[in-house]
Amino acid sequence: MVFERKPLADCVPALVATARGDMPATLVITGGKLVNVCSGEILDGMSVGIQEGRIAYVGKDVSHMIGENTKVVDAAGKYIAPGLLDGHCHIESTQLTVTEFARAVLPLGTTGGFFDAHEIANVFGLKGIKLMLDEMRTTPLAAYMQVASCVPSAGPEFETTGAAIGPEEVAEAFTWGDDVIALGEVMNFPGVVYGDDKMLGEIQATLRAGGQVDGHFTWPASDWRLPVYAAAGVTGDHECVTAEDVIERVRLGMYAKMRRGSAWHDVAKTITAHTEHGLDPRRMMLVTDDRSSESLRDEGHMDFVVRHAIAQGVKPVTAFQMATINTAERFGVARDIGSITPGNIADIILLDGNLADVNVVMTIAAGTVVAENGVMTVSLPSFAYPQEVLSSVHLPKRPTAADFIIKAPVESGNVSTRVIKVLENHVETMERILSLPVLEGKLQVGDELCKIAVLERHKGTGNISVGVVEGVGFHEPAAIAMTVAHDSHNVLVIGSDDELMAVAVNAVADAQGGVAVITGAGTTLFPLAIAGLMSAEPFEVAAAQSAAISKALYNAGCTLNYAFMTLSLLALAVIPTLRLSDKGLVRITPEDGIQLVPLFCGESINATV
Repeated sequence: MVFERKPLADCVPALVATARGDMPATLVITGGKLVNVCSGEILDGMSVGIQEGRIAYVGKDVSHMIGENTKVVDAAGKYIAPGLLDGHCHIESTQLTVTEFARAVLPLGTTGGFFDAHEIANVFGLKGIKLMLDEMRTTPLAAYMQVASCVPSAGPEFETTGAAIGPEEVAEAFTWGDDVIALGEVMNFPGVVYGDDKMLGEIQATLRAGGQVDGHFTWPASDWRLPVYAAAGVTGDHECVTAEDVIERVRLGMYAKMRRGSAWHDVAKTITAHTEHGLDPRRMMLVTDDRSSESLRDEGHMDFVVRHAIAQGVKPVTAFQMATINTAERFGVARDIGSITPGNIADIILLDGNLADVNVVMTIAAGTVVAENGVMTVSLPSFAYPQEVLSSVHLPKRPTAADFIIKAPVESGNVSTRVIKVLENHVETMERILSLPVLEGKLQVGDELCKIAVLERHKGTGNISVGVVEGVGFHEPAAIAMTVAHDSHNVLVIGSDDELMAVAVNAVADAQGGVAVITGAGTTLFPLAIAGLMSAEPFEVAAAQSAAISKALYNAGCTLNYAFMTLSLLALAVIPTLRLSDKGLVRITPEDGIQLVPLFCGESINATV
């Protein structure tokens, strides 16, 4: 089946003729309760007529456009709502291909989204983005691509990536079509604030192409540099973790994106900007950012986020606005998606029971019923990735336990050591300074601590950096290695045993990407062959393999919520406070910006931005 979304201009004669009753509709929905996100009302006894994948008519009676071949959907007792939109999502973080992602979320009521493919971009650059865009176009989703802005996220002096993207590449991507819509989250916000030519050039290329610019500002909302960041043309930001973050962004004319991913639980606090502080919600959006295949299966997608917002005290209609029309307006496509209004594309969901339950029983995408009662009713075409993308792990040698020994600056005694402190359900980390013992010149890591290492896997440089992490929770010899290590996606390994760390790294290298947990009970492997990021398996298989990783981590003592998602961010150099890349420890603070810092206090490293 071909899922075509025709431009409105091409459909005008047929839409008008259908609305008059001179041409039968292809599909009508009759007698439901319309969730009108334009007016904020629930309207009883409403019907919708559809022609050529767009909405021809919304009103009480559509009998005049029902013909012999018109499909009729009786919505009596059900709500008719616009399909849900995800305003900030990395499909690669679901560990699924775009096709399998579509299979997973369409039955849940997600009909479109604004996808930032900066994960595969850090591995394969524009080629990776284009592959995902091509696959998006084969699905029923209203899928819009954001061009990755930070490849690498913090600059080549801080990390090694498989590719690089700059202003010329951004300008090229915007020639691919109208579904390339925005510059992805500009994580190098210090670079924007302090006039980095590359970052400002990418923003300028986007604005000249008529695109939007998405933000990623993690300094406090009260920081004087937030308005500087906004002055560059950044009009949306998902790094909101407090009500104040939302308030200050909205006051500056930005769209504040409130995130409920698998492990990022920010909606409960941020939504109080509306529920307690009374701000107008029309510049507030609900997004997922990162949700694993396991959490898609167990919790849901945007339906889960909307349901969660309602549970925090948001009126149901308002919550739907935050996941439909607000999102469409933010990206300038409200003429096509985000509401059930004449002329718009017919992305529609039917919901049973109480609206607050967000119980989706039918999904219509571009005028075609694609899912009913949680099951896809159409098949999606397959999409093949080239062999290059299936062979992306390039380690110059197989690591051994010796590669994870940390040599101390003293032979014995104690040494002050920087330690990454994991914070559950948050993307940020803390920097801790701990006095750790040294024996025969080697740092001794134990007592609730683990070693963490990053091995460069794109260019065969042989770079390996090793540090210390707190809060993982392993209570036995264990290790986890992964090629999902935001955003450079080198090989990240964490463990309480050097030998098992080496085994874990070699397991994911042999699989050409994935996640491996090694314990005394054996090996649990989740292969991610596509760029080392995505599974080649169906959604159901990937979700089960993701869940097996979670179980193995839990059994080893790591009880973090969706632990893999949290641990995979420990290499993300642009989020406060302390991270590890293949170049070493990276610290970001409002006072000092981004800088490489030594593992042992008192030593010196030069790179600073």
